[in-house]
Amino acid sequence: MSNGGEERLAPVIPLFGGSGAHEPRKPADPEQSVDPGQSVAPEHSAEQEIDPDRTREAGAEALVRKLRARSLSVSEARQVLRKHSLDGSQIDDVIDGFCERGYLDDMALAEQLVASGIERKGQGRVALSRAMAQRGIPRDVVDAAMGDVPDDDAERALEFARTKARSLSRLDFDTALRRLVGQLARRGYGGSIAMNAAKTALAEASLGQPPTGVRFVDSD
Repeated sequence: MSNGGEERLAPVIPLFGGSGAHEPRKPADPEQSVDPGQSVAPEHSAEQEIDPDRTREAGAEALVRKLRARSLSVSEARQVLRKHSLDGSQIDDVIDGFCERGYLDDMALAEQLVASGIERKGQGRVALSRAMAQRGIPRDVVDAAMGDVPDDDAERALEFARTKARSLSRLDFDTALRRLVGQLARRGYGGSIAMNAAKTALAEASLGQPPTGVRFVDSD
């Protein structure tokens, strides 16, 4: 499994063709005579002049700029290319090229999201799976990435709850419990795991019973 932070990727351009692939046309010679009897071809419209190779290269360069900012899934990369008017075959060509070069790798991205979710966000298995699905990572890749995650949600939930319990000390026990369970649920810990973790953390923070003669008031 890779480290927590998402690594920035910096592909090298150009990705298609050589430097001379699109040399501009030479201007017509103003001194050149035109045979009056010779028919002159009509000018092409702007739509007719669109070069598919140029369109593909423009889309690929836009994708490179996105990848320099953050890692993308294959699904997210396809969305970028669609915004630059590439057709289906052009998109497939660009995606295949980027995958071959290692610039797009759903498995590597999934492992990064799992590591980041666990180490930095304290997420549980449900939240991790949801985060990867939202990035368009296929289900089989999600399952493979989650296969390396130990089934220790209860321990991770308790670790997270401990970091939040002290900040709830101004509240009565029931209110603190409700809020802490809600915070755990938003990180993918539900049911008995969230409830047990919240109760344990609050008890450790001396919130199991309010001090005698002191009444805590919810500020909401």
